[in-house]
Amino acid sequence: MSEQETILNTSRQREASPDAKDCADAGARLEPVLAGPLAPIRLGDVMVNTPVMLSPMAGVTNWPFRVLCEEYGPDGLYVAEMVTARALVERNPKALRLCRFAPSERIRSLQLYGVNPSIMEQAARFLVDNGMMDHLDLNFGCPVPKVTRRGGGSALPWKTDLFTEIVQRVVAVCEPANIPVTAKIRVGLDHEHETFLEAGRIAQEEGCSAVTLHARTTAEYYGGHSDWCRIGELVSTLDIPVFGNGDIWGAEDAIAMVNETGCAGVAIGRGCQGRPWLFGNIGNAFAGSDVRINPTLGEVGRIIMRHAELLTEFYDGDERMAVHDLRKHVAWYLKGFPVGGSTRRAFMECESLKDVREQVDALDPNIEYPERVVDQPRGRVRFAKKVHLPYGWLDSRTTTHEERERLFGDDPMDASY
Repeated sequence: MSEQETILNTSRQREASPDAKDCADAGARLEPVLAGPLAPIRLGDVMVNTPVMLSPMAGVTNWPFRVLCEEYGPDGLYVAEMVTARALVERNPKALRLCRFAPSERIRSLQLYGVNPSIMEQAARFLVDNGMMDHLDLNFGCPVPKVTRRGGGSALPWKTDLFTEIVQRVVAVCEPANIPVTAKIRVGLDHEHETFLEAGRIAQEEGCSAVTLHARTTAEYYGGHSDWCRIGELVSTLDIPVFGNGDIWGAEDAIAMVNETGCAGVAIGRGCQGRPWLFGNIGNAFAGSDVRINPTLGEVGRIIMRHAELLTEFYDGDERMAVHDLRKHVAWYLKGFPVGGSTRRAFMECESLKDVREQVDALDPNIEYPERVVDQPRGRVRFAKKVHLPYGWLDSRTTTHEERERLFGDDPMDASY
């Protein structure tokens, strides 16, 4: 049966949430000051002393980047990039590499993606039996078409039976090992197909220790400003902690989100791309300090070099792979600095650590961090998109036998990278 590409209604998304503008205006009026230090969050036996989370980002949050972030904010929660359950069950080498942690990482946090409850259970069992993690996050928030068209990511909570079964099975594996399970969700497919309140309640009832809400729908992708009001709705609905996610570009944004929504903590995605020091700034803000880190170009150059060295270790000494991986990060690190196109191109042409070092040494170390990019958006900014779903996905809130057969068949994308 052919795949259905469903175009959900995006033209009335903001109107479908009538309080969105009022809520945003109210948030803008709040002073970016907390009444007192933000309380730690306990996830089972795991204590997150500074309630800030690094959100998993494909190709970004491998352990070299996590180490840099944790060095600035040592008491946060730094989640590895998403690993597909089938790839893990198949012992795919890249999947296993993504499960590696640096010795310095305080909490070994993984995120798992899949649509087949049995495969998710097997993957969780493998991780638990091999002592590979301290915390497991479940991905129900990814809006990427290659994920949602298979019923995964942010498409999956629409099918409440499937969502419930996955959470049940994974928690049943992790709970005896004292490994907390959390869930990452979105508001819904669009504002006519919202799932976040129901998904949050199910996650809580089935044993999740916390929920992270990216306050956009799948259709909104990464466009516009996320609707923080929805985070407040989820906070008032659940007893477990809620991490708020979406449009936190600086410490003041983090404070504003907490003030506006009452969330227990914040999750940072695109805001930290090229800015691992953001976690230090948020940690200071949550502790009541007004100290902020805005590094000079020389300091940023040292971070770039250290990142290159850590990536080389990640790739088992392969400098070429490491510096190629570094390229996207360099673009983020240098954003806003007056370094010129020739310097940026030279970094993109690096093939070894020696090449990177030469380019770093050529930077003017005294250039101040550009005011125009402090706490400003970065990374992907894409507006309303088609939502790609399996055929007949919206016909029912539960899966049929035939749907499960189609979803759980052999999927090369799910078993390889």
